[in-house]
Amino acid sequence: MVEVTQTEKVVASLAAMATQTGKAAAGLTVVFAMFQNYFPCELRVLIMECYDKFVNFVYPYIQITFPEFQGDGFRRSKAYSAIERYLNTNSTKQAKRLQAYVVDDCDAVVLSVTNNEEVADEFKGIKLWWTSREHSPTKQSISLWPRKDEKKYFRLTFYRKHRHLVTTEYIKHVLDQGKAITVQERRRKLCTNKAGTAGGGCGGGGYGFGAGLWSEVVFEHPATFPTLAMDPVRKQRIVNDLLYFSKSEEYYKKVGKAWKRGYLLYGPPGTGKSTLIAAMANLLQYDVYDLELTAVDNNTELRKLLINTTSKSIIVIEDIDCSIDVTAKREDDDDDKEEDKGAAKDPVNEEKKKKKKKKRSNVTLSGLLNTIDGLWSACPGERIIVFTTNHVEKLDKALIRRGRMDEHIEFSYCGFEAFKILAKNYLDTDSHELFAKIRQLLKETEMTPADVADKLMLKSDVEDADTNLLRLIKALEEAKEKARQKAEEEDKNKAEKEEQEKKVAEEKARNGSTGDQSLDNGVKENGQTIKL
Repeated sequence: MVEVTQTEKVVASLAAMATQTGKAAAGLTVVFAMFQNYFPCELRVLIMECYDKFVNFVYPYIQITFPEFQGDGFRRSKAYSAIERYLNTNSTKQAKRLQAYVVDDCDAVVLSVTNNEEVADEFKGIKLWWTSREHSPTKQSISLWPRKDEKKYFRLTFYRKHRHLVTTEYIKHVLDQGKAITVQERRRKLCTNKAGTAGGGCGGGGYGFGAGLWSEVVFEHPATFPTLAMDPVRKQRIVNDLLYFSKSEEYYKKVGKAWKRGYLLYGPPGTGKSTLIAAMANLLQYDVYDLELTAVDNNTELRKLLINTTSKSIIVIEDIDCSIDVTAKREDDDDDKEEDKGAAKDPVNEEKKKKKKKKRSNVTLSGLLNTIDGLWSACPGERIIVFTTNHVEKLDKALIRRGRMDEHIEFSYCGFEAFKILAKNYLDTDSHELFAKIRQLLKETEMTPADVADKLMLKSDVEDADTNLLRLIKALEEAKEKARQKAEEEDKNKAEKEEQEKKVAEEKARNGSTGDQSLDNGVKENGQTIKL
């Protein structure tokens, strides 16, 4: 009976409070309506300004807003993206309302804070509050472009006395952490340019300027530096160079250079140039842009392509000596001059020449140089540019000079150190009795790492290390024999050529001597005739 009485008292008390609150709200509504209707506009504005100043004076907090879109109204703010990743990682444990989604470039389900959810954060002993907000649309409309009232934003709230620490250290800390988390969680991309497009895909944003320039797939190449068949000393030097570059933003600013680095990889096919590029991307966690110059129409399109790449990326132009005809331009000009001197032009050759010119890209050497090393080369930063070629002697010196291609890395045939890495990769063998013979054969024979790897790769369940090493030895001996026969054939041809040249020279000498003797006799006869 006592419990019922107490419950009734609590209910009556709550009812009285609700009644009083309702009366107070009704009174405020009446006062506000009178304020709006009977006070002059100028007086209302003055009163509201005074009210705002009073609130700002007594309000102990400062708020900073980070909108999702800024600038042109379409490009997503990098700061917003970094804050989003930071809060998703550090604040989802305390938030009560979460939303789950899968990002295209992420490996797992991502949990994020829902709209209007407040989460707290701490930094150097101070407490801060983050809130995710979103403006609700005021009216229904159909548009491909984001509207102002549809944009999301993050609001940071903190005590006024911590203004300096927050603005100078905390915000930078959040942005740096968010960028690092983005790089760690994302799936890297392998992008290639589309033929004849002018509009991003990979790094381009998807709409507007730069949309559609790049196609992309997930980059999943397994190559790493430990498995790379290369001399360990050279390999470590490359690793050190890459790691130093990735953390040298301030140094590049100090010396006044764009934050980029160029690598020229040259050597015979199958020596590991493309594998090194994949290992570089995996080491630095960079995206890879495979730029096909033959699909680029002109210098302007090339510039747009490179502008729409992202930072932390490797831009690759493979077989650059075959990509555009900048190296053969002078030869073509000489041919044109020779044809102009001729009396008649072959219609068949003219047709072939027209087709050849039609297939060429209109990208010029000057346009390529200005794009990779001119004013546009610094946008965006932190990029590595890689050229590969099988014939470095064909390239223009201006294209591969130091400063454009900072590192020139030559790839040669497989040596014993590279073989040991391949044996460890394919056969899980560090040493073997056949290694000594293979070492000697590799000194005497030229075989690419790709061919060596092919002989070492297990291709059935019955194969083992002994079988594949013997197969490699047999292949090396056959290659050695072919090289010997080829050398003998070349020596034989050379000897025959020298013998032929010697005979021709002797024949010319005999003919010259006979002619001189006849000429001397004629002079004497003439002399005698004159004497007669």
